[in-house]
Amino acid sequence: MYSRKAKIKNWGNYPKVNSNQLFFENEKDVSKINLSIARGLGRSYGDSSLFSTTIEMSKYNYIQSFSEDGVLECTGGLSLEEIINIFSIRGWFLPVTPGTKYVTIGGAIASNVHGKNHHTDGSFSKYVLSFHLFNGNSIIECSRQENRDLFLATFGGMGLTGIIISAKIQLLSIETSYIIQDQKRASNFEELMSYFESSEEEKYSVAWIDCLAIGNELGRGVLITGHHATRDDLYGTTFFDNPLKLHTSLQVKIPIDFPDFILCSESVYLFNYLYYSKPSSETIKGFCKFDPFFYPLDFVSEWNRIYGSTGFVQYQFVIPMKSSREALRVILEKISDKGFASFLAVLKLFGEEDEGFLSFPMRGYTLALDFKIVEGLFDFLEELDQIVLKAGGRLYLAKDARMSKSTFHKSCYDINGFQEVLKKYNCGDYFKSLQSERLGL
Repeated sequence: MYSRKAKIKNWGNYPKVNSNQLFFENEKDVSKINLSIARGLGRSYGDSSLFSTTIEMSKYNYIQSFSEDGVLECTGGLSLEEIINIFSIRGWFLPVTPGTKYVTIGGAIASNVHGKNHHTDGSFSKYVLSFHLFNGNSIIECSRQENRDLFLATFGGMGLTGIIISAKIQLLSIETSYIIQDQKRASNFEELMSYFESSEEEKYSVAWIDCLAIGNELGRGVLITGHHATRDDLYGTTFFDNPLKLHTSLQVKIPIDFPDFILCSESVYLFNYLYYSKPSSETIKGFCKFDPFFYPLDFVSEWNRIYGSTGFVQYQFVIPMKSSREALRVILEKISDKGFASFLAVLKLFGEEDEGFLSFPMRGYTLALDFKIVEGLFDFLEELDQIVLKAGGRLYLAKDARMSKSTFHKSCYDINGFQEVLKKYNCGDYFKSLQSERLGL
């Protein structure tokens, strides 16, 4: 293990912290770990993997074994990108994937990531068979049968239970590296929600929302659905002879932090208008490659820099089904009225609640919004917090950078159960983050 001191931040570029970075290289390094938090590729948006000392895991990226039935055993620092590059050409893919492939296995478990298929397939935790966790004292094997409480607490536990040393994951068998995609434009919020309801059987679904639309166009958007193409689906196309081709895209890089005046409500309004009006250039006869379907933002390297040097926050919440329409409409109206422009507004349907104590999804709808940090934003988000709480919802810890301790402890998470697990396994003496201190975890 080697170290360096640096000012670090995560994907939202807020907050920034001076940290002693310890780079984890092998299991022997656990003996050198004191009070700290594990950190992968820095794609959580807020301060959940920031602290005065961080254990940098991205160099601990090895495949340990792979079985013919698709069970992958790997170290916690292996990235989803590395898994896709190695296994998709062999007919295997991730059963659940977030909106970026630049996430480590340890980060995916700690955040219990979800994707466009939660309503049909659940969260990442459903496909993790077991893992080895360093809790500060020893390396513990965890599964649904062994140390079950620690196993469940780790999903969504934001690294506070310890460091994922290795994990066994069930991959998804695929015949091709293509998605059959469909898009529907909805002229307003009610039409968009009706499209969601009629598309529940689709494996993947996600909607982009124009959050600055007003009046009769409030909540207008584009619903994108899809499912994996079979080899037979490709018959008669140029893709048929190489159905599992690995598609790589050249990245466009944002070289500097954008000046503050570039990203404003007017520019976001223009982007939203053009996006809503454009035909899909990434669709070829209904077939879509993995990258533009699952990871459209990965095409732009360091896209977070468009928000300028002050950074941004991603505000993601989930509202239970029974109150989702009313609460979502109220929130969209507030955003439109106040003019806090969200460059990205993504709506997804969730399936049943996961088992983890701090796992985010519940049956309902989740909306993710990106807000440039400007004066008055945090006060405005506190207003939205109260709407979410009143509707029985909660915020996603992997995206959070500013939620108050009071709001968190009023949320419908099993906080007491989680803290009991930390106490039982003595994890709290070894792992803390800026977020855990802010939220009283």
